[in-house]
Amino acid sequence: MDFRLSEQQLALQLAARRFATEQLPQLAKQLEQTSEPVPQDWLRRYGEMGFLGINVAERYGGAGLGSIEALLVLEEFAKISSAVAFPVFESCVGPIRAIEHFAGERLKEKLIPRVCRGEIVVAVSMSEPEAGTALTDLRTRGIIDGDKIVLNGTKRWCSGGGHADGYVVYCRLSDAPGAKGIGAVFVEKGTPGLTFGAQERLMGFRGVPSSDIYLDAVEVPLDNMIVPAGGFPKLMEAFDLERCGNATMALGQAAASLEDVTAYVQERKQFGRPIVEFQAVQLRLAEMKMKVEAARLLIHRAVCNAEDGLPNILDSSLAKCFSNEICREVTGASLQLMGGYGYSTEYAMERRLRDAWGWGIAGGAVDIQKVNIAAAMVGRRFNQRA
Repeated sequence: MDFRLSEQQLALQLAARRFATEQLPQLAKQLEQTSEPVPQDWLRRYGEMGFLGINVAERYGGAGLGSIEALLVLEEFAKISSAVAFPVFESCVGPIRAIEHFAGERLKEKLIPRVCRGEIVVAVSMSEPEAGTALTDLRTRGIIDGDKIVLNGTKRWCSGGGHADGYVVYCRLSDAPGAKGIGAVFVEKGTPGLTFGAQERLMGFRGVPSSDIYLDAVEVPLDNMIVPAGGFPKLMEAFDLERCGNATMALGQAAASLEDVTAYVQERKQFGRPIVEFQAVQLRLAEMKMKVEAARLLIHRAVCNAEDGLPNILDSSLAKCFSNEICREVTGASLQLMGGYGYSTEYAMERRLRDAWGWGIAGGAVDIQKVNIAAAMVGRRFNQRA
């Protein structure tokens, strides 16, 4: 067991850090002000630099590296902002990985190389008005009619809704109850019958657009099926990797907050000396450092335990839950130490605090992760409907 990064991993991490810190801070401010996603020209730059699809197979235009390498890059981008990191998230741990693992070859070849080049963005559409945590209650229906699938329904809380070029839509593909009837279908933006609601106005996540999606007799080719009815467990396997990505996005907020506040307390003087010389500040710094390091270790363990596959639900839920919780704690403590400067929109700290709360809701709330953890501990799922 070796916790040290390899020379290749360190080089990749350094390249991502340099690009992120030198190129992206101004873009992050722009996205925060406009709530628009990363522009197309920047996406292409990401692709040219090799930061999209890092863990995607080379035959599909990815770098062919592991998920640890992808998360190293994601953390460096997330330190700048959730918005600038989101395309990396989507291409490395999001819906593209589900397509790579489970879709037919024609769909893979059509979509994945374009995502890796930064030409298109693909989002995932899971939740519905009556199906969030209780995802197996979803009602959006896909009916197979010859060589096409006809979709009807409403999806909610789709990150990228209205802006992404295509959507991995979770839907009911048979009359089988619960998870047995659920699969996933790819729907391209611009398909007749596909429309979007107003953009959500959220506490954080500005620059990560979100909206409802409406499917009214939307027809897609049968080849667009990613997972057939009964494939819900496969989708959740892919989602376990996305949980690790969510955890890393949260970690990025916490790690950057710790870096900034560590510099701040050495410069800020009160009562004639830097405030880092006060023991209360030292204790707070140490507590935050322990939390950040522990979160990173849990995330990396989850991915390493999966080797080249997908993480299990216990490891991914532990990583996500812990990272989500310490992110809120570390960003809050950092803001408090910075006082008025931390609370000012002129600095990144208050944005990190707002985003921190979002990551503990997105992708399965903190308490649901704890239910997953308990279920794995006792070896059985709990019936929440009983």
